[in-house]
Amino acid sequence: MEIQKHWFKDWFNSPYYHLLYSNRDTAEAAAFIDKLLHYLRPPANATMLDVACGTGRHSSYLASKGYTVTGIDLSIRSVNIAKKLENEHLSFFQHDMRLPFRVNYFDIVFNFFTSFGYFDTARENENALRTMKNALKPGGRLVLDYLNSPYVAANLVPNEVKEKGDVVFDIVREINDGKFQKQINILDRARLQRTTFTENVSAFTLSDFEEMFARQGLQITDIFGDYHFNSYDEQHSPRLIIIAAKQ
Repeated sequence: MEIQKHWFKDWFNSPYYHLLYSNRDTAEAAAFIDKLLHYLRPPANATMLDVACGTGRHSSYLASKGYTVTGIDLSIRSVNIAKKLENEHLSFFQHDMRLPFRVNYFDIVFNFFTSFGYFDTARENENALRTMKNALKPGGRLVLDYLNSPYVAANLVPNEVKEKGDVVFDIVREINDGKFQKQINILDRARLQRTTFTENVSAFTLSDFEEMFARQGLQITDIFGDYHFNSYDEQHSPRLIIIAAKQ
């Protein structure tokens, strides 16, 4: 499978990306955030950063609770959609997560729905994690929500076809060189055109994150295995949700 360099710039900015993932469960996301807020108990005036915020569904829900929320994302298409939600508590910016964004500023930084591990090199991934850590106030907390690699590897579906209106997605999945790779072959019957995108996400394990977090001075305080806050189990948990504090 040939992975396009900087695949995320093209794919996340494509209308087909938003179409393929248009059925993400908003109610599940809200319930997860409610559990997070109950666990984190942020002060009423807390400042929050949503890194790789997409079209802003998580950010908007957090802001609806009265917190001051900033969302950043590389995709200008996503940010332009998110900007329609802006209000006095909520703002969005196009920004590359590998580059610094406000230092010692936020009480909590969120990175939802496997929005990490996209990059070609370890240095780039470290830079992204450093951006999150540096954005936190001392003692601030990071919530990183990642896929659980051993579980995903054991349950990988090699081929899948999805239809969304006039668009057919033929999806091929592989594991290569420590990465989950996905090729999305698209047939747009309305436009009579075909196109292909790829995804390439590092198969990081808990031990990988423990090493990365330690290098950044982030102390892991809790680990959960799903959006219901069940304990993490390497073989059976669908998610790896890490909560850490900036030392």
